[in-house]
Amino acid sequence: MDDLDRLAAELRALAPSCGPVRLVAVDGHAGSGKSTFAARLAAAVGDDTAAPVLHLDDLASHEELFAWTDRMLAEVIAPLSTGAPALYHPYDWNLRSFGGPRRLEAAPVVLVEGVGAGRRALRPYLARLLWMERDAEESWARGRARDGAGLRGFWDTWTVAETRHFSADPSRPFADTLICECREGYEGRRGPAGTARSNQIIT
Repeated sequence: MDDLDRLAAELRALAPSCGPVRLVAVDGHAGSGKSTFAARLAAAVGDDTAAPVLHLDDLASHEELFAWTDRMLAEVIAPLSTGAPALYHPYDWNLRSFGGPRRLEAAPVVLVEGVGAGRRALRPYLARLLWMERDAEESWARGRARDGAGLRGFWDTWTVAETRHFSADPSRPFADTLICECREGYEGRRGPAGTARSNQIIT
């Protein structure tokens, strides 16, 4: 069993935090690698299929980059807390509108991935908060390079909004584990909340 499998086993062994669900947040700056890590972790956590992953880009919108808490609580947290599947309405960033309902199962472990996943309003429902340990400027440079010149204006707006959000409602101080990219894959380090027992290489 490799270290990613050990992290997955540790998450499965946690006490449920949102009804029967162990809700695990993967937070960090935009461009820090959250989606890639969450996909790998979901595959390790799941049995026959990957654990469900909620991408917060589906709840945010152009008009409300960070003001999605009410949607999250009503469409996701409320049903999961009763053991029912969530039905949320993902935002289409091209059409600039919310689409039809998408189902999110109340699986034993559900990952929430995105900037602000560890925000104050959600922490009472989290079994674990993971933070991608890459600084803002490096993360944003990666994101800009990924998205190209066509989204330069959006990124200019985003970085201001993200800075404002984390200044008012920081996530990193409450992270249980810091996830760092390294040559072997990922390294999990003890976070400020201190629940990680030791550093481990996650390949």
